Amino acid sequence: MESLKARGCCSEKQLVISGDNSDRIDSYFTSCSKLDAYNWLREVSDMDIPQVVEVRFKNTRKGFYRNVNDLRLKRGDIVAVEASPGHDIGIITLAGEIVEKQRLRSRHGSNTEELKKVYRKAKQVDIDKWKEAIEREEHTMLRSRKIASDLGLLMKIGDVEYQGDNTKAIFYYIADERVDFRELIKVLAETFRIRIEMRQIGARQEAGKIGGIGTCGRELCCSTFITNFVSVSTYSARIQEVALNPQKLAGQCGKLKCCLNYELAGYEDARKNFPDTGTPLKTASGSAYHLKTDVYRNIMWFGVEGSSSQALVPVPVERVAEIRELNNQGKVPDELIELSQVTRPEGIKYTNGAGEGSLTRFEKDPSRKKKKRKPHRNHPNRT
Repeated sequence: MESLKARGCCSEKQLVISGDNSDRIDSYFTSCSKLDAYNWLREVSDMDIPQVVEVRFKNTRKGFYRNVNDLRLKRGDIVAVEASPGHDIGIITLAGEIVEKQRLRSRHGSNTEELKKVYRKAKQVDIDKWKEAIEREEHTMLRSRKIASDLGLLMKIGDVEYQGDNTKAIFYYIADERVDFRELIKVLAETFRIRIEMRQIGARQEAGKIGGIGTCGRELCCSTFITNFVSVSTYSARIQEVALNPQKLAGQCGKLKCCLNYELAGYEDARKNFPDTGTPLKTASGSAYHLKTDVYRNIMWFGVEGSSSQALVPVPVERVAEIRELNNQGKVPDELIELSQVTRPEGIKYTNGAGEGSLTRFEKDPSRKKKKRKPHRNHPNRT
């Protein structure tokens, strides 16, 4: 079942189709695969017979294929496409006018004639054979790891993907150094009787395949929605004033966290008007050195030379630019700024409600006894 989810299938029922594939599978793309793409042109596009479609396979593998047989294809259809050799089975993710825009976005070749072909809609026989190939993947991966270990190769096989016609398998591996796996290919081909293809992946791709929970408490971004891994550098941490602590900045893959790039563009845009922090500010009380920056409040914190290291002075960006202009003119201001002149936005006020909602507040106090009401002296029932 886990192998089916890697291909975007939420349940095995979605793989049971009629012989002519007339029942299109439209329910599979309800957030069950990170390779889903939103077709924002589906309401205005009336293309029943698309020329090019986008097809997804296992994990992060996608491709564009030509509809040479003029088939009525729709998102969710399982199709048999051209492969080398034989054919492969995949699921259509996009069809219609949106495909051309997706090709430009992914910088795929603009020449349609170079694309591989869509042979047909997958029949039930194709689906059954595809499922048999999927069931072999986990066993093949574990067996290939043992073979690589016996050969003394410094590599780790992280995943195996069988082709839809069960004639070829792609072995995804991770290695720190260059590995000569020619002998490994011979042993794997003799053991599994299939065509072997080796593909190297990085630590980020492996973490996306394994999955897990991040320090934020959510599922890893690489295993949920990230398909294209962008390089992350310490520049992203420095521009956001994040402490350069390797233990906190590294993710489960051992690399810098991908989320460091999420707000990078916003911080770069906010810091366009910030003055240079490399040159100290000269005042009458001494030189002030930049220590940290509050980007979205437009405040820069300085420490005056000779004072305590904990004495940080918050200075607005406009005041910093003014002092720098005075220093360039050979003038020295008396002080940076009065602390009372710094306008600080009011934050959210929190109150401590501990003890106010006691669990026993509705229980009756046994120590408090009700006093019996004495009957009135002139009561008619009194004898």
